Amino acid sequence: MIEVNNLTKKFKSTLAVDDISLKINEGEVFGCLGHNGAGKTTTMRLILGLLRPTSGTAHVWGKPLSQNPHLRRKVGVLLENDGLYENLSGEDNLDYYARLYEIPDRKNRVSSLLEYTGLDSRRKDKVGTYSRGMRRKLGLARSILHYPSVLLLDEPSAGLDPEVQKMVRDLILNLAREEKILIFLNSHDLDEVERICDRIAILQRGRVIACDSIKNLRSASSEPGVVIVLDEKENPDKAASVIESFEDVERINQTNGKIRVVFKQGKSPDLLPALVNAGIRVSEISRTSRSLEDIYLEIIHREEKQK
Repeated sequence: MIEVNNLTKKFKSTLAVDDISLKINEGEVFGCLGHNGAGKTTTMRLILGLLRPTSGTAHVWGKPLSQNPHLRRKVGVLLENDGLYENLSGEDNLDYYARLYEIPDRKNRVSSLLEYTGLDSRRKDKVGTYSRGMRRKLGLARSILHYPSVLLLDEPSAGLDPEVQKMVRDLILNLAREEKILIFLNSHDLDEVERICDRIAILQRGRVIACDSIKNLRSASSEPGVVIVLDEKENPDKAASVIESFEDVERINQTNGKIRVVFKQGKSPDLLPALVNAGIRVSEISRTSRSLEDIYLEIIHREEKQK
């Protein structure tokens, strides 16, 4: 539904977006990660048609949004500026946009969104009296007011408390899974992205340096291995000597009763039977996994070294 081909944007001598190509599918939650200035927001604005590319194309349903007003009506957006009027109440803000979108039965739609976002009790209060979290929730309600098929969110949960962040995550997942809405989001919150995104792109200096599912990125960057937790009465040195007998073991680290075993690339020996046969009681054994933060930093640093 979104297709970006060789997209480039220059601001005078600054190359903000450098030959980016992406394809994002219906019902997908796609996350865009990168440091400040990496090109995330510029890419989003190019997709929306708010900026004109220096070269390349950014299409939604095969066409540029800047030239197709009827397609723009099917796109929801929440940028840093939430588009709300401070002197109007929350209810009047949504009603105003509902009129612009010519939404049938707009009163019920506005009421249901105010209730869903937990703003029903403040519906008559001016937005100027709202907290940052309340404004963000109302901005999200505004962005989905017209039942969009594509939703672009720039830092949707930035500065929000954990309870509101969870509400935002649940909303995004529901829209993608139940309503089949394509969601493209920029975020600095790696935990949020790891929880909700199907795929991610990592941007650095305007370029895409990685684009894949988190599972595939984790598989590509992680060392194969396991973490073994022994019964508290067991001798870790005895367990380590059993593990070291496997030729496919690369190295072993012991910390606080846990033994982290790294295998040689492509190998995955079954250590548990050998430990049990040696009379060693194992409380837990699990595959090692790395957080998205680990993966992100590894890719960023690897790219820096290649420069």
